[in-house]
Formats: sequence, structure tokens, C-alpha cells
Amino acid sequence: MGDPVRELAVDTPPAGSEVGAPAVGSGSAPTTHAGLLAWVRDVQELTQPAEVVWVDGSEAENTRLADGLVESGTFVRLNPEIFPNSFAAFSDPKDVARVEEQTFICSKDEREAGFTNNWMDPAEMKAKLKGLFAGSMRGRTMYVIPFVMGHLDAEDPKFGVEITDSAYVVTSMRIMATIGSAVLDRMTELGAPFVPALHSLGAPLEPGQADVPWPCNDDKWIVHFPEERSIWSYGSGYGGNALLGKKCYALRIASVMARDEGWLAEHMLILKLTSPQDKTYYLSAAFPSACGKTNLALLDPTIEGWKVETLGDDITWMRFGKEGELRAVNPEAGLFGVAPGTGWHTNPNAMRAIAKGNSVFTNVALTDDGGVWWEGMTEEVPAHLTDWQGRDWTPDMDHPAAHPNARFCTPIDQIDMLAEEFNRPDGVELSAILFGGRRKTTVPLVTQSRNWANGIFMGSTLSSETTAAAAGEVGRVRRDPMAMLPFIGYDAGDYLRHWLTLSAGADQARLPTIFLVNWFRRTASGGFAWPGFGDNSRVLKWVIERLEGTADAVETPIGFVPTGDALDLTGLDMTPAEVEAAVHVDAVEWAEELDGIEQWYARFGGSLPTELKDQLEELKERFSNA
Repeated sequence: MGDPVRELAVDTPPAGSEVGAPAVGSGSAPTTHAGLLAWVRDVQELTQPAEVVWVDGSEAENTRLADGLVESGTFVRLNPEIFPNSFAAFSDPKDVARVEEQTFICSKDEREAGFTNNWMDPAEMKAKLKGLFAGSMRGRTMYVIPFVMGHLDAEDPKFGVEITDSAYVVTSMRIMATIGSAVLDRMTELGAPFVPALHSLGAPLEPGQADVPWPCNDDKWIVHFPEERSIWSYGSGYGGNALLGKKCYALRIASVMARDEGWLAEHMLILKLTSPQDKTYYLSAAFPSACGKTNLALLDPTIEGWKVETLGDDITWMRFGKEGELRAVNPEAGLFGVAPGTGWHTNPNAMRAIAKGNSVFTNVALTDDGGVWWEGMTEEVPAHLTDWQGRDWTPDMDHPAAHPNARFCTPIDQIDMLAEEFNRPDGVELSAILFGGRRKTTVPLVTQSRNWANGIFMGSTLSSETTAAAAGEVGRVRRDPMAMLPFIGYDAGDYLRHWLTLSAGADQARLPTIFLVNWFRRTASGGFAWPGFGDNSRVLKWVIERLEGTADAVETPIGFVPTGDALDLTGLDMTPAEVEAAVHVDAVEWAEELDGIEQWYARFGGSLPTELKDQLEELKERFSNA
């Protein structure tokens, strides 16, 4: 693997370099980390910023940046009595979601990227990017953000450094990761390797040129070089395109690191479930974005005696422990949740955390009293709002007030139900893993896998209707293995094989049991077959009871589903017959599903693990014998 901090070096300084900011040397930077200093110097020579700032992560620095963003019009300061120390930002309408079509995995071998990723030859991509980044920060400040994913005192801390010309990114990264001087000091002490993550808005300012509230570029590139462990992002200021510790590092690059080092980087929540008998269980769950993952992570149970606490809502790193158990840790420090659909009646735990303030909201609506609002936040819709594009809005209008992918960015330690185990560097042992998508038909409310390999088959064929979290068509059904389709940093078949081979060396008796869930199934009349939200605790209770061997189930060709009276319906206006309908396995629907799985697996070519081909054949056989 090449040295990623030197890969950026250019043979000759770009045009205009003689008028750039002074070179960054050990005398002007708060570190002696030679590799980092060299990389910062290279980026500075390439991008030509007006000044360079090393981010220290302090409250004073954050206040200064936020004040500047308010002054420039990027931030609107919210009413401190409603949302203290909180701000709303509004993006360019062309910069509102992940840009998957412009996201690349530039491995040296195209086969390594696989069919789920866009690929370009690394040398060709580097040449293109250097052309784009040349002078891209002129007139702007270049911020150097040292960060760590996970715990700074972990046995193997995973460091990164994001260089960006966006103060919005700095204020958001401060919420989403541990950043600043303490991280830099530890990196320097260890001489630690780090993932260099370079980001530019692609909006240089010429002398006297007025800025805009949301600078960006129509030409957008989010590029990963897995062998180098490096990230380049150009043109977008939004979300996972710009907060490079999140999807880019913690999933795409980390998945490659995990493959090489023997662990798993996954798009999963972690929750702690405590039974009335005071027995504790830890569950992880993978859902595509905007499919209820944050709501499940912050579940408010509707059944008496059960308690839920959270350890994370989006990303999980998993390692097998010394005794063969699978342990999970959340590498993030904040929540970057989809706002629409998150409300006081659906997710009060998230709302209580948000109400404490210290948050950045993006593309929500503004209330007349200086607060924010989005669809689903309250049952009563305000009579007047300013929508996310700055227009007057009233409930009779035919477009939403907030963008469907509007976000809240909130510190995780503001969650009242945060489990104390969040602070454990070695994580928690998982009892179960849930895979879930958004399907109106076919997939039952909950299905228990037959065994570990069958559970990986479930995850590998996971399907969901697309949402506004990704640019493109909404409502199309697509396969999304382990909810990782946009985030696997290498060949998808190799990724599934890694799941199978890594677990082969574990204590098989301690492997988590895998379940498939679908909160979004519809009835024949079009309504939801299951109430969802807090009532999903009833499904979790059945999951735990299955682990304990105390809950009834019916064997179907696809796995084990609850009997009509196996779910706790106490206080719920629902009958056992309706449960049976919600978990019914329809052979006609599944005939079509099997065709879809066959077509999906064909796309893997020779990289699909034999074990999963066998799982498909066995499933077909079970249906033919049913």
C-alpha cells in the first residue's frame, strides 16, 4: 500500500501558488507528526486557501465558527429558549442527498470494486481530482480537523484527518466525532497512521467576489482509494458527502480495513434491551436510510416491564472477542438523523435529545417563533412556516415544508436513554442481529433465520423501496445487502464471503441469531399491517423469547414466524388473526421474489459465495415441497 499522505504531492506547484498562504511547517502547526504535516502542506499548495486553521474542538472555537456562519447567511440562529445553541442551514436545492452516481471506489483492480460500485482507474481519477482541487480553496479558510472514530483510548484507535473549506462541516464534525487537540496529541504521541480525508466545496472566491450562503459545485465527486485508505470529496457540502468521518470513512474505507484486519464495519444501530427479569440483551439492526433505524434505536417500549437503551443509531463496528463472541461498538459521537417522520408521538427520545439544543438542522422548515418543524414532528401542523427554500408555507400547499431528507445533527450524549456501555471501548456482546427493509408485501413482519448462514442469506437478499436519503427515483424496490449497498468499499461478493469466513472461527454457540423484519407491510385494504414505532418492542420481546426458547413459532420455507398469539398484544387493538396475516408467507408472491433473488445473485458473477447459492437452491426446494 502506498503512503496516502504523500500520494497528493504534485510535481510542480499549481498556477498561482506563489500568492498562496505561507507553507505549513512544524513551527506553525500544533503537531510534529511528520506524515500529517507533509500532507497538509501538499493540500495547501494544491488548493491555495487564504489561510489554514488547525481545529482544536473547543467551545470557543465552535462559537466563533457558528457566529461567522450566521453572519454569512449559512446558519440561522434559532430561538435559544426553544433550541439553545442551535442553528438551521439550508442547502442549494441541487445538494440535498448522497450522490451515489458520483461516488467511486478507485481500487487498483476494477474487479476489487465489484458491480455495486462505480470505478475509475486510480491514476486517471487522481489526475481529474487534482485538476478540480487546484485552487479550489482560494479565498476560503482551510480547516484541518483531526478526529477519531470510536474511543480515543481504544486498543486500536482509528484516526482520521479531514481537511475542508467548509465551516459548516467543522461544526457538524464536532458533533459527529471526537475531534481536536486531544486527538491530535494522541496521534502525535503514537505517530499513528490516519485516513486522510480531503473535502472542498469547489467554490473558490476571487478577490472582491461575494459569497453565497451554501457554496457548492454542480460537479460532484466522492472518491475512495481503498489501498491508500484515503478519501477525496469535491463539490458537495451536504451530509455524508462532506462529513467524511461518516459513510466515507466509517463504512466504505472501514469495510476494507475490516476485511484486511478481521472485523466488520456495518450500517447498523445498537440497542440494549432489559427484560422484566432484569436480564440484559444487546441487539444490532441494519436498515436502509429512512426506514426507521433511528426510531428503533431510540425505541420507547409500549409493553410493561421492558426497558430499551441505545448505544447508536447508524454505524456499528463489530469484532470477535477472545472467547469467540461478537462484540459491537458505535464509532460515532452524534446522531445525523432523517428529520421527517421523527416526532414527539413516534420518537420522543430523539425529540427530547434534540430539544436540549446544541444541534445543527439542515433543510427543515422554520416556525414563526424561531424554532424548526418538519413533517411528522408534531401531530398538529403549524398554520404558517418558512419552508426549506425560504418561501412562505401553509398546510394547504401541495409540497412539504421540510425536504424529505432534512436532517438533525445532535450530540449522542444528549439522549436520556443512552446506555452506559456506550463508553466501553471494547463494546458489547450481541445476542441478535436484525435485517429490515421497507416492503409493502411478501416479507413478513418478523422471521427468524434457520441458522447463521441462512441469516447471512437473508441479509444478502435484503430489499427495500428507495427513499429520499439517496438522489434518484423514490419508491423503486432494490436489493440492499445488509443495508450496505451504497457503503461496501470493495466487491460485494467478497464482502458476503468475509461475513461467512470471519464467523467460521468464532464460538458457533455464541453467534447472534439473525432475524428479518418488515415494519412496513400493508394489508389488503392498504393500511399498515403492524402499528410500528413503540409497538416494535413487542417484536423484540418475541425475538428475545425465541433466544430463550420460550416463544412459539411456525416453520415456513423462509424461516420461523410467530404464531398468531406469540406476540404480546396487551393493550393493542389487534387480534391474533391480524398477526397471522402480517407474518403470512404467500407462495405466489415468493415465486416472484425468488426470481428477483435469482436475478440479483446473477449480478455477482463468480464472486458470489457458494454457501449463498446453496441457500437459494434450498429455499426453492422448500417452496416446491410446501
